[in-house]
Amino acid sequence: MGSFALNKNAQMAQYLRIRCIVKTDRTGAHERIDSVGGVKPDGTPWKLTQDKAISYIEDGTYVFYIERPGGHRVDVIVATSAYGSYLKTVSDKEQPSKLLSLPTCP
Repeated sequence: MGSFALNKNAQMAQYLRIRCIVKTDRTGAHERIDSVGGVKPDGTPWKLTQDKAISYIEDGTYVFYIERPGGHRVDVIVATSAYGSYLKTVSDKEQPSKLLSLPTCP
């Protein structure tokens, strides 16, 4: 039986809840959201462009999610269309409807 060591420098992704968005006036699924935001566990507000949030998901830095009524968590994923990558929840169809239903970030 071989043993293995975990890389001590490897960090697990941090979970960040998306509580608000900044919409654009565009209609394509990939360009409807400009930015997403929320509050870190320490109470600090945060806001990221959609592109930056996508790169954080892809490199494993953050796992984003939204919270539905009753505390039901829905993960946010990177979707790809013919026009580019964008954020949506795992339960959305092509359009990021659940994200679009969030309030506008201050």
